[in-house]
Amino acid sequence: MLDITLLEYADSGIYPFHMPGHKRRPMFIDNPYRMDITEIDGFDNLHAPQGILKEAQMRAAALYGAERSYYLVNGSTCGNLAAISAAVKPGGRLLMARGAHKSVYHAVCLRGISTVYLQPQMTEFGILGAVDAQEVARALLEEENIDAVLLTSPTYEGVVSDIASIADVVHAHGIPLLVDEAHGAHFGLHPAFPETAARLGADVVVQSMHKVLPSLTQTALLHLCSARVEPKQIERYLGMYQTSSPSYVLMAGMERCIRFLREEGEARFSRYRNRLMEFYEKAEGLSGLHVMRREDFTAEEIYDLDLSKIVISVKNTNISGETLYRKLLKTYRLQMEMASGAFALGMTSIMDTQEGFDRLCEALWEIDGSLSHAACNNDVNDLLRRLYRPKKKAYEPAEAFNLPTEEVSFDAAVGRASADMAYLYPPGAPMLLPGEIIDADVIKNMRSCKKMQLNLQGIADITNERVNVVKSQIL
Repeated sequence: MLDITLLEYADSGIYPFHMPGHKRRPMFIDNPYRMDITEIDGFDNLHAPQGILKEAQMRAAALYGAERSYYLVNGSTCGNLAAISAAVKPGGRLLMARGAHKSVYHAVCLRGISTVYLQPQMTEFGILGAVDAQEVARALLEEENIDAVLLTSPTYEGVVSDIASIADVVHAHGIPLLVDEAHGAHFGLHPAFPETAARLGADVVVQSMHKVLPSLTQTALLHLCSARVEPKQIERYLGMYQTSSPSYVLMAGMERCIRFLREEGEARFSRYRNRLMEFYEKAEGLSGLHVMRREDFTAEEIYDLDLSKIVISVKNTNISGETLYRKLLKTYRLQMEMASGAFALGMTSIMDTQEGFDRLCEALWEIDGSLSHAACNNDVNDLLRRLYRPKKKAYEPAEAFNLPTEEVSFDAAVGRASADMAYLYPPGAPMLLPGEIIDADVIKNMRSCKKMQLNLQGIADITNERVNVVKSQIL
């Protein structure tokens, strides 16, 4: 049973290098049932705040430098849905990073939006790089009637784009820049980390507090930073996409987190930064495994890198990222956030302890000493590069989403338009979108993901190799 399993995990001694950022260390709640209420007298209303919730959101705006900030209790997902709905008219056009989170594509489908894609460069380590300001400028010159631009920065792996330069390009065309900064709620709170997009010219910024800060799961923020997107429109769509019964426990946790950051953030972040730097220094001598740093990438690949994400490459070893992930859990009782074929990823926060960093460092050194370094996982990196290559679009995602579909075998799907959104999760960036043509290489890649035991989601039946396609003639 879930409740028993959760308690067992809490008492297991497994160290959490995963979200949420509170790392299971209590902040203020002793018994949540004592605090679980609805909109009663004296406690304001999230959908029409006039009192304590309005004041709490104003304090969040002041911390991040936004004109207005909104509490989100349905995660960054509802923030992305609201931001896109407010900024792009129904049937409008969105210029967006191809590797955006699935919630962005859900907004595209719900609103009937047409998409134009920005293609980040695939790095040597098998992760998507930054979006370049020059590519944004080129796309805006070539494409007509773009209503808004949306970027993901940082990415799941911590890759940051040059938001300030991109904002200048976008605003020169008189349209807003939306930034999915879900993994960057700690940005702008200490010089060791990149600046938040809210202070770099973005018009709407969405952050997940729970990913990297001491806040409960599902808590997030939407920052409105200019008049290019109307507050009334943001509020209108938040009223649609958020629950009508927001949790006061979650909102109290958000307020406690903001207060904690204001009062103790400087000291906590300084100690956190020192622990991170010590970890990276100790990991420098690894001979097969490699903990990635900013200097591992070219300026063309990334603009900046968030050092809170510990990305451990297995490129020069004879194991996969999934194997490393399992070994860290089973042998060393370290639960990482995710695994790819090419790396394993750990998420850290100001709530991590010295013990946690020491345990991870010692485990990596011990594993590294047992590995063969002759082999090289180029096949994994090649697969990841192929997954995200541009694909021919037969229909817009919103069109394909609403067309009749049928389920066919992988082999019978070649030449057909996908009705599915297929993605490795995490991070949730689609490798195949509704409306895109499934060619032989797509099928080969999906079979490779299955063979490598990567977590491929969105396919009708990965085990029996079945996929949903648009019910029409072969294209």
